[in-house]
Amino acid sequence: MSDHLARFNALPDQEAEDQLYAGFADRSWAARVASGRPYRDLDHLLDVAELAWSELKPGDWLRAFRAHPRIGEQGGHAPAVSEREQSGVRQASALTLAALTAENRKYEERFGHVFLVAARGRSADEILRALRRRMTNDPVTELEEAAAEQRKITRMRLLEMLDQ
Repeated sequence: MSDHLARFNALPDQEAEDQLYAGFADRSWAARVASGRPYRDLDHLLDVAELAWSELKPGDWLRAFRAHPRIGEQGGHAPAVSEREQSGVRQASALTLAALTAENRKYEERFGHVFLVAARGRSADEILRALRRRMTNDPVTELEEAAAEQRKITRMRLLEMLDQ
């Protein structure tokens, strides 16, 4: 067991839940994963996180989506983490950033929630292409795709939290 996981296992319940909530803004998910401690290893933690994720409903996803800033913008409930994840976007040209802003708004008008994509390691141009492609999705398909991206983001944030 890593030192980071051992420290996570030893946290007071509320602190563990708060750390998990910073990675995915759903209190029921965070409480479920926190209550599974102590974890024997990272795989055990990830398995419980996945099981808790599978119990969520679309309304849970939508509430969690609201905790994210738009791509290219700052904020959200974990602004420092979002800033690191979107570092590739910050290097984009003014033209690409303006296009992202406009496309984000069109997306929100069409689907009613922020565009979610696992942005870490992706350029603004890649993200813009993904956003435009996903505009052709029907609402149900898009909700599922956004949730799958949220799942990736959550896993990356868990790994980062445990310094893996």
